[in-house]
Amino acid sequence: MVYLERANNLQFDQERLSDAQILKGNVLFRHDEMLMYCDSAYFYEKTNSLDAFGHVRFVQGDTLEGFGDKLFYDGNTKLARLRRHVKLIHGRKDGNPTILTTDSMNYDRAAGIAYYWTGGEVQDSLNTLTSLRGNYRPNTKQAVFSDGVKLVNPKFVLTSDTMLYNTDTKIADIISPTEIIYEEETDIHSSRGWYNTDNEQSMLLDRSVVHHSDGRFMTGDTIYYDKRIGFGEILGRMEMRDSTHEATLYGEYGQMWEENSRGYATDSALMVDWSDTAHITYIHADTLFTEELHYTDSALQDSTYRRVRGHYGVRVYRNDAQMVCDSMVYLGSDSTMHLYIHPICWNENQQISADSMTIYIVNGAVEHLYGVGKALCVMEDSIDYYNQMSGKEVTAYIKDGELDIIDMSGNALTIYYAKEDNGDYVGLNTTESSFIRMYIEDRQMHHMRFTKETTGVLYPMDQIPSGGDRLALFFWAAEVRPTDAQDVFRKVKNER
Repeated sequence: MVYLERANNLQFDQERLSDAQILKGNVLFRHDEMLMYCDSAYFYEKTNSLDAFGHVRFVQGDTLEGFGDKLFYDGNTKLARLRRHVKLIHGRKDGNPTILTTDSMNYDRAAGIAYYWTGGEVQDSLNTLTSLRGNYRPNTKQAVFSDGVKLVNPKFVLTSDTMLYNTDTKIADIISPTEIIYEEETDIHSSRGWYNTDNEQSMLLDRSVVHHSDGRFMTGDTIYYDKRIGFGEILGRMEMRDSTHEATLYGEYGQMWEENSRGYATDSALMVDWSDTAHITYIHADTLFTEELHYTDSALQDSTYRRVRGHYGVRVYRNDAQMVCDSMVYLGSDSTMHLYIHPICWNENQQISADSMTIYIVNGAVEHLYGVGKALCVMEDSIDYYNQMSGKEVTAYIKDGELDIIDMSGNALTIYYAKEDNGDYVGLNTTESSFIRMYIEDRQMHHMRFTKETTGVLYPMDQIPSGGDRLALFFWAAEVRPTDAQDVFRKVKNER
């Protein structure tokens, strides 16, 4: 029952309000543990309800207070309806109160929920939230906001259509398209997940996007992101794009550190360099690492460049060259690609290998490559015949996307087929020299130059000795060669 505790004046008006007690001055009601104060009121004792006016205030326990100009309270349903200049304060005693401000609010004591529908604001010790509609549960400190939700934090602004928020944990549950904007720094776009507005840690689902002002962004099926330390962990269809260096890193799992733009990917890892659309580079490896490094050049100017490292099962596809090796390092400072452990490079019908190899890229195109240790160049002349060169070092120059000149030095050996002008085979030439240069036209050997100390033998086609058509280092690995961008994922064994 609702009890009248006090009033300065009690009146009755049988004609106008026959069922009401008219109370004025220092009015106080009590219902269970809730006290209700006002300047004046109509008290309907039979229906266990009241209408309160002027300086309305209710106090429930020692944690919840409500204020307004009017209060309509039903003691049977325990529904309190506050109107005009409404304010609900929860947890004032704790020193970190939650304050709900609106023009109209209902507080359902039975359900333990306060709600508004004409626009309101909820403020706690960290954030200020506004929306057209909202509700707040004091017992759980859980709030639900809808229609034009805006959360203002000292560091960022969050906007959404619908959002759950806990004033104790400061965690916002994302359940609709949401944007979290850090001024001139980071934008977060998500439709599902949660964001801790206190420590700036989050779990973002359904291919959410974290976008930085410098052009970098990451997305994936699930992102664990710590904005404060600049770290992200991505699971499922990961994509990290760097618009500054025009490269994208893909994988089924990866991590990202904002410091030095570091990141790595594994499980279907792929790096796509699209800085030159005429020669897009696709790099696959078991694990790929990328980072931004800083250095001072010869002119004493500070510069930055990108370094990419690939480990285990590296496969590279470009339209002007294809490569495989065990590990690689790409340095943006001089646009070089360093290949280690059984590297092989292909261009058109030529295959080049060595113990280690460096690819030089100029203006987006492969200009030349240099290989050292067990260097071998094989040119497929026909389905049965291969022109071959081997030595200690090889340098191959590429012009307009095709091999132009090959230099072989250090105990350089060759096996090549001599032809008539009409294309008929004359015989097999074998040479040995300290240096050999081969000129190539239309993907075929055009002529060769040797040092004076060169020795050689020409065998007629019908007198080629058994095994004489292969150098000791010879191998042909067409089955290993990447044939297109998707083929870099093909699992093969490089058994050269």
